[in-house]
Amino acid sequence: MSVSLTVNGRKRVIDAEADKPLLWVLREDLDMPGTKFGCGAGLCGACTVHLDGEAVRSCQTPIADAAGKAVTTIEGIGTSDIGKRVTAAWTALDVPQCGYCQAGQIMSATALLKQNSKPSADEIDGWMSGNICRCSTYLRIRAAIRQAAGLPVETASTGTPDQEQAA
Repeated sequence: MSVSLTVNGRKRVIDAEADKPLLWVLREDLDMPGTKFGCGAGLCGACTVHLDGEAVRSCQTPIADAAGKAVTTIEGIGTSDIGKRVTAAWTALDVPQCGYCQAGQIMSATALLKQNSKPSADEIDGWMSGNICRCSTYLRIRAAIRQAAGLPVETASTGTPDQEQAA
């Protein structure tokens, strides 16, 4: 099956079985290793990409479902203003530890800020709960999202921003 799609702004035509996961098309056919294989069941979020602007698990998205759509991967996330802010915050706060899940985390964080430009700590935690980090960098991930949103960044000495606002 021949499938046309746009990946990071570039038109691509792929010859693949209709049920081949988008993840493997990106990694194997397009030589884009930034999107990671995690659980293979859509549960960990390591493979998160944007399909027409919506965060999806590429390991569970058949290439046929991506036909004619725009795919944004970690390699292309820095072309949007929100993506630039998120990746800059990730770097400034030194979020990654082992780094394996971080591409999916950044993709989910960017999707969150597209829908909700000023999320609360609880909204961040709820949205990001589908992305698993074995290194447990969750506090740094939340801080980076808050920084990218232009919100106060929590520190150990000040508590959470929501606690500060309630005081």
